[in-house]
Amino acid sequence: MTIFLSSLVFASTDAMTIDKADYVVVKKAERKLYLYRGSEILKTYRIALGKQPDGHKSREGDSRTPEGIYTLDWRNPNSKFYRSIHVSYPSKSDHRDARERGDSPGGAIMIHGQPTSWVEKTKLLFNQDDWTEGCIAVQDHEMDEIWEAVEDGTPIEIIP
Repeated sequence: MTIFLSSLVFASTDAMTIDKADYVVVKKAERKLYLYRGSEILKTYRIALGKQPDGHKSREGDSRTPEGIYTLDWRNPNSKFYRSIHVSYPSKSDHRDARERGDSPGGAIMIHGQPTSWVEKTKLLFNQDDWTEGCIAVQDHEMDEIWEAVEDGTPIEIIP
């Protein structure tokens, strides 16, 4: 019996393991996030975006998800959402463009799980599909997979 139970534990752990990704692609129109290793798609996730999903993020508070090539550069295991990995928005050109318009480009764009607060979770029951302030959201168990598969320094391409 003990051997059988320990086999189940190892089997379920192996099933959840995915290879390390070396590139992340977000296709906003498809509402999908893809983990790549070379040209191979390792895993695909359904995502929620900013409340104003169309177009590139141009200023703080516009509720848009940025478009372009960035880096996943640091992570927060204790954010107000279940785990979060930072997207390096704004880039130098994002800063320049915002400055020319007299705006702040905003920031704190993350890939994250669901809210950790029950109040915020309840709000999602009555909300639209795209509910973030510009971040890329997945389910918590998916965030666990992404957290393990993606290392700091991994490039992310966010396309319309």
